[in-house]
Amino acid sequence: NLLIHSVICTLNTQFIRGLSRLRHPFIMPFMNTYPTCWDLDSILPHPAKPEFRDVLDDYRQKLDSLAKQSDLLPAIQSQRAKEAWAKFIAGCLDVWEWSEELASFAGCHAAGDAENKEFQRLEGVLGSLRPLRERIAVNIELGLQSASDAEVNAFIQSHPDLKQVAFFLQEARRNAKLRLPREQELLAADLDVDGLQGWSRLYDRLCGELRIEVMEKGKVIRKSPGQVSYDHPERAVRENRFHAADHAWKSIADTCADALNHISGSRLSRYRRLGIDHLEKPLQNNRMERATLTTMWDAISARKSILLPYFETKAKLLGIERMSWLDQMAPLPIGAGPAPELKYDAACKLVVDTFNRFSPDLGQFGEVALRDGWCEVENRPGKRQGGFCTGFPRVKQTRIFMTFNNSVDSMSTLAHELGHAYHSHVLRNHPIVLQDYPMNLAETASTFAEAVLGEQQFAAAESTAVKLRLLDHMLSDAVAFMMNIHCRFLFEDRYHRERMNGELSTERFMELMLQAQQEAYLDAFADDGWYPGFWISKLHFYISGWPFYNFPYTFGYMLSLGLYSMAASFGSEFPARYEQFLAATGSMRTEECVSSTLGVDLSQPDFWNRGLDVIAGRVAAYTKLAEEYV
Repeated sequence: NLLIHSVICTLNTQFIRGLSRLRHPFIMPFMNTYPTCWDLDSILPHPAKPEFRDVLDDYRQKLDSLAKQSDLLPAIQSQRAKEAWAKFIAGCLDVWEWSEELASFAGCHAAGDAENKEFQRLEGVLGSLRPLRERIAVNIELGLQSASDAEVNAFIQSHPDLKQVAFFLQEARRNAKLRLPREQELLAADLDVDGLQGWSRLYDRLCGELRIEVMEKGKVIRKSPGQVSYDHPERAVRENRFHAADHAWKSIADTCADALNHISGSRLSRYRRLGIDHLEKPLQNNRMERATLTTMWDAISARKSILLPYFETKAKLLGIERMSWLDQMAPLPIGAGPAPELKYDAACKLVVDTFNRFSPDLGQFGEVALRDGWCEVENRPGKRQGGFCTGFPRVKQTRIFMTFNNSVDSMSTLAHELGHAYHSHVLRNHPIVLQDYPMNLAETASTFAEAVLGEQQFAAAESTAVKLRLLDHMLSDAVAFMMNIHCRFLFEDRYHRERMNGELSTERFMELMLQAQQEAYLDAFADDGWYPGFWISKLHFYISGWPFYNFPYTFGYMLSLGLYSMAASFGSEFPARYEQFLAATGSMRTEECVSSTLGVDLSQPDFWNRGLDVIAGRVAAYTKLAEEYV
């Protein structure tokens, strides 16, 4: 059945793609322009086919061979080092392209069919090969660590192939500072497959199997978490969905607490041996300085109270005394009726038109990605929750995963993921090791795409009701990044600190989450309006390879908001300058990338306050427009 569904989706995508190009007046009224299922079979054979097993076996052999070669790399001070390393790095580029391709391919299939045991097994097989990649990385990083700065710089400049990937080699040397001795690293990589990564995969499986029972038209319907939304206009419906979801997630709370304890405990064991704290690795992952992160959070904390009038006004518009967690996504009951349903085709056309007005290159890219089957948006059971964009460097394409539910919020998510995809598109011709940009800059590209969509929609809006709804969506984003993400950061920081002294109970995780929410949201919600079980449902806490999968979102949001506020000063030059910024993200550290292309100093609060000024202006506009309805 699963293979049949995949074939049907592929044929449907190809059929729609062909017909949409005909644009025949008798055909177009009866079909969608944009397919809702992605095309994966044009990238690699389906995992159930023997041809795919051949590809996987070939990759496994190449990776194993490369790992053995890495064991024999000569010291960079030796006479034959430059030729040996240049040849080895060329091999790395080829094998790592395949690594990304296969990981993305397996991840896409597993996300689209979360209960498929074969897809889960494939992810496990690829996970079991990760120690070989770790072995290669360890040998590169420790090989560079053993030389002086002068020797490393001279070595990189000694061969054109090494010089081409100079930034990658320099970052590898930085990463070496976070490595244990070689044999310990290799052992840790082996143990992580069934340890840290195993707990992460367990969480993914639990989420894929979880069903939430909701009442619809007098019947109890079992839905995947990604199918349950909290943007219904009736508060009673939102409450029922919220409590049904909370009940379902709490049924696996103890197992999730075990997973979180063991994921964080594994990390802390490593950090203790390295003599570093739990933030040093996430900061290096994002190629940024601690002072930059501190400056950003300090600026936000000092001014986030600008959002309180938004909460107060929205509560009045909703006819409630105080907001609660479950009201954050509630639509405004204003205008001639509820916000009209937004069909996927219409959302795609609106996104493409908006992108075109900002940059024809961005618009053209969006059209290709949406039309050619790069997106999986179908609203069906059995999909994983959330959304993502993942790259296929060999074919120079990306794929987007989400569930589209005919809402403006879904359209924003689509624009967000297309922003990621465009980022990869800009870097598609760079060496694979220079296509790897940190998460904080990745989230800048995605939230910038959302900002382009939101601002142009607002400028084109004609009625007060439409403007107010658009502002409500923009300000709910501000709440998400300045408050929701902040509460996740505070929670993760605090449970890592407590985990140093032993495992935390399910109840303690609940307490820490409640405290973090109340602090991050400035105690803005009703006494019974919080969500202590949020940590169970938020998959970001369980990603094995990315601790603190939170602050990069706020960083990207604030950076993109600041950049958008600067667009007028650059005039028609801005889209090209923005593309230069995206191109630099794979080959510069964060602060240098921003300063060299856009002239911004991230260590100073002035830039962060530019974004906060934009938010303050939106709150003022929101409260003024709302006077017509309250």
